[in-house]
Amino acid sequence: MSDLSSSASTLAVVPTKQATLLQCMLAGAMAGTAVDTALFPLDTLKTRLQSKAGFAASGGFRGVYSGLTSAVIGSAPGASMFFVTYEGLKKTLTTVLPDPQHAPMVHMMSASGGEIAACFVRVPTEVIKQRMQTKQFTTTSAAFKSVIHNEGILGFYRGYFSTVAREIPFTCIQFPLYEYMKKTYAFATHRQVVDPWEAAICGSIAGGIAAAITTPLDVIKTRLMLSQRSPVGAGGAPSNAYYSGINSTFKRILAEEGPRALFSGVGPRVMWISIGGSIFLGVYEKVKVVVASRDN
Repeated sequence: MSDLSSSASTLAVVPTKQATLLQCMLAGAMAGTAVDTALFPLDTLKTRLQSKAGFAASGGFRGVYSGLTSAVIGSAPGASMFFVTYEGLKKTLTTVLPDPQHAPMVHMMSASGGEIAACFVRVPTEVIKQRMQTKQFTTTSAAFKSVIHNEGILGFYRGYFSTVAREIPFTCIQFPLYEYMKKTYAFATHRQVVDPWEAAICGSIAGGIAAAITTPLDVIKTRLMLSQRSPVGAGGAPSNAYYSGINSTFKRILAEEGPRALFSGVGPRVMWISIGGSIFLGVYEKVKVVVASRDN
């Protein structure tokens, strides 16, 4: 990702005036690409730990950049979609709910709307990326053709609802906590706003906490995305690797592997999002300030 007022941007410290949606889009695109590229190996390890096949069978520590192309393709448009929607909703909701007491609700609703919009772009690339990370395919084109042939266009949106179900609780935890930490620290140091690097630290801590709490939802999302319709078991029935539905996947993991499996990959996930939160917010704020300054 001082007083929570309508004149302050949730994710950036703007020097002169609030940045436009175009500036937010450009800043978000650069920030998203920077994070996804720099921390991709951690994301790969997390995905392999959450795979039904197991860490070693999914590739272990080998080829940790598998699927990077798909991730990069989705990073900029996904992040841009989030920030444009987030900033637009926040501006509108702040007008409707101007009372500072409503600020946490405004941030949660805006972030939730941003994630729902971003997932339309992010999920298809995530499906390809995760299947390559777990060595189901060796090239992006092979993964793309397999999804089209076996599952159709809707195959690219396997795990869409589970992704949304993960992202909304995540943002509802992270953003209010992030804003509270910035506000508290600014008050303690007798300032109206914190510096960008201080905001990045707040985002890192808030992101790490939210990541740990929502790991079970991430495991469910990963299992659904990695699941394919093509493999079959005895009698033509779906193979043991096939998952369908959030509730059924949750119950199956509990029954077959126990509660501990729902926290598979929690270490890499928390590390990835904590470090990524710092990089993401740092790059986002820096780019946003530079772009806004040039336009001014």
